[in-house]
Amino acid sequence: MTKLNQPSTARVVEDDEQRLATMEDDEQRSATAPGRLSVYPKGNEKLNGSGHISIYLAIVDTEKYTLGWEIYVSFKLFLFDQIRDKFLTIQDVDGVIRRFHDIKTEWGFHKFLSLKSFEDLSQGYLVNNCCIFGAELFVHERNAKREFLTMIKEPLNRTMTWKIENFSSLDKVTYYSQIFQIGDVKWKLLVYPKGIYNGEMKAISLFLLCCDCVLPEHKFFAEFKIRIKDQINNENHVEKIEKHWFTTSSNEWGFSHFMPLKDLLDASKGLLVNDALMVEGEVIVMSNVK
Repeated sequence: MTKLNQPSTARVVEDDEQRLATMEDDEQRSATAPGRLSVYPKGNEKLNGSGHISIYLAIVDTEKYTLGWEIYVSFKLFLFDQIRDKFLTIQDVDGVIRRFHDIKTEWGFHKFLSLKSFEDLSQGYLVNNCCIFGAELFVHERNAKREFLTMIKEPLNRTMTWKIENFSSLDKVTYYSQIFQIGDVKWKLLVYPKGIYNGEMKAISLFLLCCDCVLPEHKFFAEFKIRIKDQINNENHVEKIEKHWFTTSSNEWGFSHFMPLKDLLDASKGLLVNDALMVEGEVIVMSNVK
């Protein structure tokens, strides 16, 4: 376990920006997990943090890590009381260890402190329009059993092609493709012809499903594309890209609103020809963890 010797601090001058990303002093970074504090002075509205200070610890320089990296960290975040010369300390209950990885690089608190308390000058958090945040983090080594991770970029036979015929007559909520094998892993494509919300959003939903997530220790990473092909001009395909760790509890991933049905049914776009769709899934990068 790696511990910073003392809380790292970042001085923030309040302004009207919605978000301030405050870098820690280089000497205070953990060599195992370089990080920064991200502060929302008016609250992270997207995560229901309005009326509060929102603050997060984020792992940075992730491009230096290998695909599939994981870092386990427990941490405390601080706000300095400049009048009484002490820190307000906030941490997860029981010092929960958080898993940072390539999809989840940030953890923290949507409602760190109410703006009412923060802006109360008698509290000492905001002095001369300046405040000081800090962080103390512990990087934990994994003690779990050894896992063997392999990554394959652009694997052979990585494209799955599924022709969906009689599309206008499909009356079930979901349909599955045949099984496609890429490397040692089996996959299926999944479609909701009228959308995952049964037509309420008036969009087609498309997902990639991993067939091999049978046991809890089975997990597979995939960066993938799903596209509906332009069957007339073969150039205006509709395509989206996503990445996900597939597990027993989360064995399918994709797009609940892939595209509006009105656009799909537009004959000029060439996506639905003779009442048939050509759906493709393409695995760009995949992993195997055993």
